[in-house]
Amino acid sequence: MSDTTPAPVDETDPDTIDAAPADGFRTDDVDDEREERDETSFALFEGDEGRLDEPQRRALVALLRHTYVSARTHADEWRAITDGEHQLRSRLNDLFLELHVDRDREVAWKRQARSESQRRAFPTLLRDVPYTREETIVLVWLRMRLRADTRPGLDQVVVDRSEILGHVSGFLPATTDRTRDEARVAKAVERLVTARILIRTTDPDRFRVASVVEVLLPLEQLGELDRWLTSATTDRGEPTDGGDPGLPADPTDTDDEGETDA
Repeated sequence: MSDTTPAPVDETDPDTIDAAPADGFRTDDVDDEREERDETSFALFEGDEGRLDEPQRRALVALLRHTYVSARTHADEWRAITDGEHQLRSRLNDLFLELHVDRDREVAWKRQARSESQRRAFPTLLRDVPYTREETIVLVWLRMRLRADTRPGLDQVVVDRSEILGHVSGFLPATTDRTRDEARVAKAVERLVTARILIRTTDPDRFRVASVVEVLLPLEQLGELDRWLTSATTDRGEPTDGGDPGLPADPTDTDDEGETDA
């Protein structure tokens, strides 16, 4: 005799359960995640679809506006950069820009990305403005002053306007026009102040040297420029207003105001 008792119904029969997505998450979990993401939107104004929070956006604007952002000059923005480096790097990459972060010197800056293709260059947002000879002479000297200084802390080296003028004069012909030279040096100083490489103090003729100059002039480039300046001094060439391919370039269209430091 055969057993005709109906088999018990398995309430956990796979056919009676909602199938889970292949990645292991249930569809209702995905819906919950989407709702949570919408509720935590970073929208700051009507129609805002940005994916950065407000501190990160301010940091992004600071990176775009200024030659560099440091813990000393922009403490809040620097903190946002270190906390959200990946997100900010991604946004800059969308604009064909690269983000560089030096955590030891606590400074971040941008650079124009270079296309590997010889046929199609990337569109650019930054002006590549060569430094003048006077600006280059001052930059190399400032870099060497930083190397020689052993005091702890950032931006501790202070230089006088007269020191700068005296150093630049050593690279110029003896018969040069001193009035013109002083005007060129004054213009060079103002540009470096605008770029916040030189930081104003309460004395208009004294400046602190921003440690970012170590980033702008790495040791290998410092040696190259030193040789170029030595050669230029030997040749006693006339000072230029820029454009010499041997000079470094300021890759930023800056409108910074010089900052005052006690």
